Amino acid sequence: MTNIAVIGAGTMGNGIAHVFAQSGFKVTLIDVREEALAKAIATIDKNLGRMVAKEIITESGKAETLGRIATSTNLAAAVANADLVVEAATENVDLKLKIFRDMDANAPANCILATNTSSISITQIAAVTGRADKVIGMHFMNPVPVMKLVEVIRGYATSDEVTAKIMDLSKKLGKVPVEVNDYPGFVANRILMPMINEAIITLFEGVAGVEEIDTVMKLGMAHPMGPLQLADFIGLDVCLSIMRVLHDGFGNPKYAPCPLLVNMVAAGKLGVKSGEGFYTWGHGTKDLIVSPNFK
Repeated sequence: MTNIAVIGAGTMGNGIAHVFAQSGFKVTLIDVREEALAKAIATIDKNLGRMVAKEIITESGKAETLGRIATSTNLAAAVANADLVVEAATENVDLKLKIFRDMDANAPANCILATNTSSISITQIAAVTGRADKVIGMHFMNPVPVMKLVEVIRGYATSDEVTAKIMDLSKKLGKVPVEVNDYPGFVANRILMPMINEAIITLFEGVAGVEEIDTVMKLGMAHPMGPLQLADFIGLDVCLSIMRVLHDGFGNPKYAPCPLLVNMVAAGKLGVKSGEGFYTWGHGTKDLIVSPNFK
């Protein structure tokens, strides 16, 4: 497996392209917008530069990594010779199904089709292709170059052979793969998102403020980041989408998204990406410029 295609040049897509290229794979990064691809390459260049500064890699290693990444706005042509395609588009089921139909129609018959979805059913995605046995989840964590975990999610029809290949491939990327089965939220978000939602409910009910809730979880539970700050980092729209997948998938009221979360997303308060969520942010996840927005 040498030729990798990554669909989606956003935060997750450019991170996935980065780790594959740094591990010696040829990568084609695909997006519908040239400006998104240019921004992605600039981000990868910047992140590799940080690694050079920390003496993790050399300047020549950086140049070699960048040299392994090509870009394209033509999905059909870009996946035509791929051994693996990793879809990392927006967490929208209709969009993902369309992309998988296109991938299936244009990728070689032996090509594995993977998705970085954080919650959408692998079985549902696989059902729109003619190769359900070769469809699998590769759920990377953000930031991809730093975080070690990859959730490897088996759909109903995913073969043992394909699962073994993706587990082995993840290890070659320097990651720690964990095999899980295809149920709403998988493992990571089935546990994480209800916790975040409960933190929002705790705020909504006036039990404590943002800073207090996050401090309790950081100092009392040894979490590196409080749940409300983490929600801002993930994106409140993404949190809401995943809670709705859990609620729809299990039909249990305990997964109902908090009304405060629903209202904040409707108001465009999405966290870091919009500059305001539970906190007010500057230009990046480390740039907290104002105290919490809820007292």
